[in-house]
Amino acid sequence: MYANIHRAHNNSMITRFIIYGALGCLMEVLWTGLSSLTTKNFKLSSTTSLWMFFVYGMVAFLEPVFRLMAPMPFLLRGFLYAICIFAGEFLTGSILKRLQVCPWDYSSTKFHVKGLIRIDYLPAWIVAGLVFERVYWMIV
Repeated sequence: MYANIHRAHNNSMITRFIIYGALGCLMEVLWTGLSSLTTKNFKLSSTTSLWMFFVYGMVAFLEPVFRLMAPMPFLLRGFLYAICIFAGEFLTGSILKRLQVCPWDYSSTKFHVKGLIRIDYLPAWIVAGLVFERVYWMIV
C-alpha cells in the first residue's frame, strides 16, 4: 500500500477533491443518521449541507501530510489527522459563520470551542482521518 509514496498521482486533484467530498458527506449522513437513535428516531433521519461537500473535499490538501506521516504508528497518524481536521473545521467554520451559512453550531454542547469544533468528537475524527488516508492510498 505504501510501496512507492513518491509516485505520480494517477487521478487529478479535482477528481480526488470530488472523491473526498462525496466520502465525507456519506460519512456525515451515516453519523447523523446513527446519532438520531439518541432521540429515539428509528427512521435514522440524517442531515448534511452542500457546504460540507466542499469542506470535506479539502482533504485533498492533506495528501502531502498522508505521505509525510506514512512511516508513523497508526494511532499517532490518526491523532495528528484529527488535529488537522479540527484546524480545518475551525477555519472553514469561521469563514462560513462570518458569511452566515455555517451548517453546524456546537455552542449548546459541553466540549466546544467557539461553537465550531467539538473536542469530544476526537475519536470520530481519528477514524475519519484514517479512512481518508486509506482512500488516498487506494486512489493514487
